[in-house]
Order: sequence, then C-alpha cells, then structure tokens
Amino acid sequence: MTALDPSARISASPSPGQRSKAAAYLALTKPRIIELLLVTTIPVMFLAHKGIPSLWLIVATLVGGALSAGAANTFNCVYDRDIDAEMHRTSNRPMVTGEITPRAGIVFGVILTVVSTVWFAVFTNWLSAALSLGAIVMYAVGYTMILKRRTAQNIVWGGAAGCMPVLIGWSAVADSVSWSAVMLFLVIFFWTPPHYWPLSMKFKDDYAAAHVPMLPVVQEFVVVARQIVAYSWAMVAASLALVWVNPMGWVYLGTAVVTGALFLAEAHRLLRAAKTGAGPKVLKPMRLFHFSITYVGILFLGVALDPLVHLPVFSR
Repeated sequence: MTALDPSARISASPSPGQRSKAAAYLALTKPRIIELLLVTTIPVMFLAHKGIPSLWLIVATLVGGALSAGAANTFNCVYDRDIDAEMHRTSNRPMVTGEITPRAGIVFGVILTVVSTVWFAVFTNWLSAALSLGAIVMYAVGYTMILKRRTAQNIVWGGAAGCMPVLIGWSAVADSVSWSAVMLFLVIFFWTPPHYWPLSMKFKDDYAAAHVPMLPVVQEFVVVARQIVAYSWAMVAASLALVWVNPMGWVYLGTAVVTGALFLAEAHRLLRAAKTGAGPKVLKPMRLFHFSITYVGILFLGVALDPLVHLPVFSR
C-alpha cells in the first residue's frame, strides 16, 4: 500500500463510532457551561494586567480552565447519573444512555484533573493550579456529593465553584489574589442564585421527580422570587463596589449601572408575577435566566474594556 493509496486515507479517518464516542466524552464536560465560565476569565486577566496580557498566557489559562471545568462537570455527570435519568432535560446525557460507563467517566475525569493541574503549574503558576484543583473539589465533592441532595441552598454555596475562574484568571497574571478579584468573585457568587433559580422554577417538576431539593421545589415561587431579588441587589452592589476597590473608570461604571438596573427590573418583574400565584408559564422565569447570561457577558466586557480606555471616575 503506497502513501497515495485512497484506502489509507479512508482507514486513517475516524469511524462514525469513534466520532460518536468522542462526542459523548465531550458532552460529559458540558461545553456550554465551560463557555460561560471562560467568559469571566479573559476580562479579569485584562484588568489584572491593566491592559492586554500576552496571547500565550491567555491561551494557556483558557486551555487549563476548560480542562479543569471539564473535569468537574465529568465527575458531576458520573455521580448524578441516577438523577439525570429522572429528568427530561438531562435524560440523554452519555452516562444515562450508557454510551460512557461510570468507570470510564471517572478515569476521564481523573485524567482531566491531573492534566489541568499540571498544565496550570507548568504554563501559568502554582497558585492558579491550586485554585483550579480547589474548584474541581468544590464542585465535584462540595456541591455534587454533599450539598445538592441535602439542602435547598445547594446552588448558593455549591455555586462558589463557578466563581473560581475569576480568581484563576487574576492569579494567572499577578500570581496573587487581590481584593479586586475577590469583589468580582462576589459578583458571580451573588449572580448564581438569580441565574439558576429561574431555571429551577421552569423545571420544578423534573427536580421534584428526582428528589432534588432545589429551592423552587420546597418553597413557593414568591419566596424564591424574593430571594432572587435580594441576591440581585447584592450582586449589583458588589459590581458597583469594584469602582472604589480597583478603582474602575467610567466605561465599567456605566456598564455596571445600566446592566444592573435592567437585571433588577427583570428580577422585580418576576417577583410581581410570583405574588399573583401564577405558575411557570405566566411567570416566564426563563426571561431572567437568559438575561442573566447576557448580563455577565456585557458586565465582564466592561471589565475588559475599562483598562484599555480608562477614563477615571475619581482623579488622584
């Protein structure tokens, strides 16, 4: 067989079965969640550097972050396969359908954990590696194994793992964690319940069937909506406090004020609707869920642009 033999090229290409298996492993990592996590990473790196960091450092941090988040999500899929089987929106995950065995999933998660930790240690620094490993443990053990099935506040404390990319992005540039990074951590921490609880309201029956005590399952919607409003106000307050902590300029301040006001308006709309005793179809909680994603994207775009066109709010 020569190098020009067409059959050689055909046999070298992945078979449909191999592509299907690769897609199944990719699905375990929950790529859409990874995208959202990485949206917060690059802007924080810009802010920590007061400009644009080296392209290699950005790429190295994103690769490590994607591997780390993929590991945490993989462990989540393995442990929650019984719950996922009971819920319509997760019933086609590879661990439920049997495309990936639990043992294979655990091995894959361990490999991703080791590779991501070593990657950060080699190409960024040990602090970023430690924060990355801590995020995996927080999500896979703290949230998935301990909190999710035991408390209605699961997403509040378990969601802290989703705030870690902010600290990782900062530490990758500065090899330290500052109060500015902590403030942005708090923005995402307070953002998580108003982001996730509307989704839980929409799929309340799914969570109830799987015996997962999400807040909308164990409390009336009006109680959930009140907590959403409270966390939304805390989130906006944290985003504005960054102006004094860092300090930020007019670009960020304007972005935070406008997007924060829109977020609060949508949260209060949900509360008003919940007070009528309406169900999910009338409440339309997914409006806030979808806007919460837009909010994070625009707010952190402001974080990235502010140091590039810095127009100080306070002169010094």
